[in-house]
Amino acid sequence: MAETDVHIQAMIDARETLADFFRADADIYVGTNMLLYYEEGDPGASVALDVFVVKGIPKGQRRTYKLWVEGRPPTVVLEISSRSTRLEDMGNKRALYALLGVREYYLYDPLAEYLDPPLQGFVLGRREYEPMEPEGDGSLVSQALGLRLQVEEERLRLMDAATGERLLRPAEVFEQARTVEQRLAERDAEVAQLRAELARLRSEAPPGEARRQSS
Repeated sequence: MAETDVHIQAMIDARETLADFFRADADIYVGTNMLLYYEEGDPGASVALDVFVVKGIPKGQRRTYKLWVEGRPPTVVLEISSRSTRLEDMGNKRALYALLGVREYYLYDPLAEYLDPPLQGFVLGRREYEPMEPEGDGSLVSQALGLRLQVEEERLRLMDAATGERLLRPAEVFEQARTVEQRLAERDAEVAQLRAELARLRSEAPPGEARRQSS
């Protein structure tokens, strides 16, 4: 479970942004706050995933992620690191994800309390993870996802690596939709006002002039 509201929001934002980015691909699954079981018959062989993406499996509702059922490990895992999870995130989870074959592993400390820098990425080498080299602006490029990850105004921002387009978080999508609705409402009000003014002018015009206006 996430430790604070900040961690919860970071998890939700990442999950919903990723799900929207991959919405048109039927064979990419995005999950969050889920248990992954990696050894059949051993319920203790499990790990809690914050946010993860799996390429090559269909979308759909899942209560848990069973590796032997799905047939492939997560492609990318993002852990929202906190006071209670930081040691496990850097130790046991990192070693386990490498063993399972997770291609890319990211750690994000939304409060910037434990990680320096607060966003770190690792790519799987032959046997273990190798640290990603940040870009000049501190961002990390995910080859597996085609995305750029960056801390922007103390929040994680995802961007299309090919176009540079900033992916909107859920709240930003809502705000954008509300702005469009407001503009449409204002336009409709202006049109209604113009129609009312035209009707008034026609009603006040002499009979012959009104007929010429209507024609």
